[in-house]
Amino acid sequence: MKKITKMLVWSLVFTLAPMAAFAAEEAAGSGAWGYALGAGLAVGLAGLGCGIGQGLTAGNNMAGIARNPGAAGGMFVNYILGLALIESIAIYGLVIGLQLVGKIPG
Repeated sequence: MKKITKMLVWSLVFTLAPMAAFAAEEAAGSGAWGYALGAGLAVGLAGLGCGIGQGLTAGNNMAGIARNPGAAGGMFVNYILGLALIESIAIYGLVIGLQLVGKIPG
């Protein structure tokens, strides 16, 4: 638990430090940093969630095939369908990120 807390704190520091450094250069009242941060979070969190989901899906599928090799054919179809649905979430995150990047003036 201590390692996770430490990792989250350092991730927050490395995320906010560039924003503080570039705050002086940016015009007052400009909300472009919010769009950029939102785009990065959309793509990053979608990728993180999909990576975890695909890892769990693949691991559980392999465990199921190891327990019952005769059911591998039926499990494969469900496995591919599940991976396709998980990957669609990452594509949604990418689309949202691209839409937010398109709103950044410049």
